[in-house]
Amino acid sequence: MTDGTPTAPASGLVPGITTAGAARDHVLALVHDQGGPPSGADGERMVIDLLLVTSELVTNAIQHGGGIAGFEATRTRAGMLLTVHDRDDSVPADGYGGALPSSHLGGGYGWPLIIRLARDITISRRAGGGKTITALVPLA
Repeated sequence: MTDGTPTAPASGLVPGITTAGAARDHVLALVHDQGGPPSGADGERMVIDLLLVTSELVTNAIQHGGGIAGFEATRTRAGMLLTVHDRDDSVPADGYGGALPSSHLGGGYGWPLIIRLARDITISRRAGGGKTITALVPLA
């Protein structure tokens, strides 16, 4: 079984996710419904990282991707696989190679945070327009 293999049925496309807050609430409930995070400070940090990545992916779809076309979250053995579909074909820049920018010019922190906190990030264009970004946030 690979790290990305679900440990329980995927939540699939979640209807009604139109805000970062709704996505965070859904992901947090999914973590707790499926055994919770690892115990201790490491588990707490992992959940904080998960919520940050969830917020940034959804916020980017809203602000830069023409809106959310879909949201999915799947618990795997390695963590939470997040999938955000948006309506814009443009692909984000590589995010300063994962390093945070040294100066803030009105944006640019979200994508570097995603790169730093998640792994197995994929970006693919959708046949009907828009793109899908998938990222695995470790919870193990």
